[in-house]
Amino acid sequence: MDKANKENDKKPYICRKFSILSLKLLMNLRSFYSFLILILLLSACNSTKYVPDGEYLLDKVSIKTDNKDLSKSELKEYLKQTPNAAVFGVFRMQLGIYNFAGKDTSKWINKFWRRIGDPPVIYNSSLTSLSVQQLQMQIGNKGYINAKVESNVKFAGKKATVDYVIQAKKPYKLRDYKIDLKNNLLTEIASDTSKSLIHREMLFDVDVMNAERERITTKFRQDGYYNFNKDFLTYAADSSLNSHQIDVTIELRENLRLSADSIDNIIFKKFSIRKVIFYTNSDANVTTNLENKVELDTIQIKDFILVTPQKPIIKLDALIQNTFINPGTLYSDEAVSRTYSSLNSLGPIKYVNISFKETKDSLLDCYVIVIPSKTISLSVEAEGTYTEGYWGAAGKVNFLNRNVFKGAETLSLQARGSFEKQDQVWAKEFGGIVGLKFPRFIVPFASYDFKRSIHANTELTTAFTYQIRPGEFTSTNAGAGIKYTWNRKQFQHSLDLFDLSFVNFPYIDPKFVDDYLTTGIFNKYNYENHIIMRIGYSGSYSNYNPNRPLQNYSTARYSFETAGNLLNLASHVFKATPDSTGAYRFFNIRFSQYVKGEYNITYNQFFNKENRFVYHLGVGLGVPYGNADIIPYERRFLSGGANSVRGWSEGTLGPGAYERVTSNSKRDFNQVGDIKLDMNMEYRAKLFWVMEGALFLDAGNIWTIKPYDTQPLGDFKLDSFLDQIAIAYGVGARLDFSYFLIRFDLGMRLYDPVLDRRNRWRVNPTANDLAFHIAIGYPF
Repeated sequence: MDKANKENDKKPYICRKFSILSLKLLMNLRSFYSFLILILLLSACNSTKYVPDGEYLLDKVSIKTDNKDLSKSELKEYLKQTPNAAVFGVFRMQLGIYNFAGKDTSKWINKFWRRIGDPPVIYNSSLTSLSVQQLQMQIGNKGYINAKVESNVKFAGKKATVDYVIQAKKPYKLRDYKIDLKNNLLTEIASDTSKSLIHREMLFDVDVMNAERERITTKFRQDGYYNFNKDFLTYAADSSLNSHQIDVTIELRENLRLSADSIDNIIFKKFSIRKVIFYTNSDANVTTNLENKVELDTIQIKDFILVTPQKPIIKLDALIQNTFINPGTLYSDEAVSRTYSSLNSLGPIKYVNISFKETKDSLLDCYVIVIPSKTISLSVEAEGTYTEGYWGAAGKVNFLNRNVFKGAETLSLQARGSFEKQDQVWAKEFGGIVGLKFPRFIVPFASYDFKRSIHANTELTTAFTYQIRPGEFTSTNAGAGIKYTWNRKQFQHSLDLFDLSFVNFPYIDPKFVDDYLTTGIFNKYNYENHIIMRIGYSGSYSNYNPNRPLQNYSTARYSFETAGNLLNLASHVFKATPDSTGAYRFFNIRFSQYVKGEYNITYNQFFNKENRFVYHLGVGLGVPYGNADIIPYERRFLSGGANSVRGWSEGTLGPGAYERVTSNSKRDFNQVGDIKLDMNMEYRAKLFWVMEGALFLDAGNIWTIKPYDTQPLGDFKLDSFLDQIAIAYGVGARLDFSYFLIRFDLGMRLYDPVLDRRNRWRVNPTANDLAFHIAIGYPF
């Protein structure tokens, strides 16, 4: 018996001994994370348990190439067989879970392990040959026409290793590029060197050349060429013997050259939109012949027509506002795509179908079939809460009417309440929100055509919150606002045109005043009545490509707001008298004045569909000025928590080296800041079933923009802020149910800037250095 087989025979015995030890250990495990670690270790045992005799487990697959310009990660997408997924590239947890199952498939426990695990991937020589063909084809498409791909298979015990060896050889490049398209506009588009994807001396890359056909066609169809498609374009290639250079000409397909009249009258014929006709019906197969529907109700605004077999479920004006296909304009693919997106986002619409019919004189009639959805919903939510060591419960009642005025307006009503046990008392909070969203741009004195061109949503909101904190204070917060939201391709925008918030403290406990406000421990401004009248903008961007889900991508979120400027201007214009502190008041209430900005960027780096790294950077800055010495508490930054530095609970880190003035079980309202920094790195891995695992490293803190007596050592200084960046690490588990994700993170402090220099690095952590978080969704 050879050495490999001897080693393979030893493993079952070793793993049986390890399994017995693991079961004993499992009886004493109190942590879910310890269980995951145990699963990882067990997954290394007896991986060939269910590999049939005469078959082999596909253990490793690699791609080796002599050309560094060929991306191995991209080439792996063309392999037809890969090994079982591995966590951290080592532990095949899903296979290990599958191997937990016994051989009796009638038992429910064995069925359970098999269902949530993955069976072993059995080496298949046919799939290996097909992978070689796919790699050969893909490399050839990249210009390496003479490349050679071979597979080397090695067997050891019941395992197989496959190496794909690529000899790229010398690639072919473009020597000359010519355009012969017989149409001035088409030629102009193809000749635009600033936009063209093809240039001399580039690799003879078929994917790039197909993308260029797509670019030319997309631009051409934007100008009304409804009958044109990219298959009408082709390339003629000419290569000199042994030169590895190719001359390429883009031209129309040969069968299109047979009749010049046909080309001009069909392919190169421009179409304009004559009418846009909407049908609202529960039957998506409703006919689009308007003349046969004379018995139906018909509503018309200019060349927009609504045909409905019953009372309209949605007003024609609402449909027009969200339609980018306009009568009298040239046909455009982009207009069709934006119309689909805009109409499908309306509450009373389930989905739409858009089609076109040619009429005489180069005109098109557009038919939009609208399938309605349910418009009214009522939901009740209940949840448990855990904030800074306090357990509590919260509940919400939500009512939605997505077509309240028959114009796709959404009325939302929400009532909520929460309770939290704080020491020996119960803190309570009650509130409600009323919102009304219009799927159009509402602004006075603007023309109808201008408002249509904006294609924005308008949201009106009012909110009220009543908070009771026994032994501390009672507060109310009433607000109202107007917001505009709109999307443009990969960008989302939101403009808070007006946002007014009035914070009132009808009662503050005298003992709380004596202990925290009079002594200066807490900033008393946070407990004074104040008004925030702000305007703000926020946006986001993502280059995620749903057609290539494993392609690295980034997302960004950014916001900017300013408050108090209009009230301050009015105070000066009307020559208002400031109070004894020099501050102006509105209805005898001091108003806030500040400017604030925030930026977050996240980058996702994929190794394969089971493993990826995610990097995040978040920065923020707020500056009070004019009528305010400090930014209101509710608009300042917090640090720590499930989405920040996870070694600390929410709002318990910072600012700077500030040390808490309250016990760990009581909230410290001084732990807010005007400058924020978050840096995070997280490894995410698919484990088994709906379970995901994570390892993370976080760093960051908050600081105040200037020194405050109530927040000593909290202000930002260039010579000390680096020493005040807190660091944490930890592990996480996530349950991904597709439509939502539940996250459990356990963070451990690595560097605590509050402690003295000898103890800042937590090489011997204690229970106080741990923080546990439960959240919905990823942290970033």
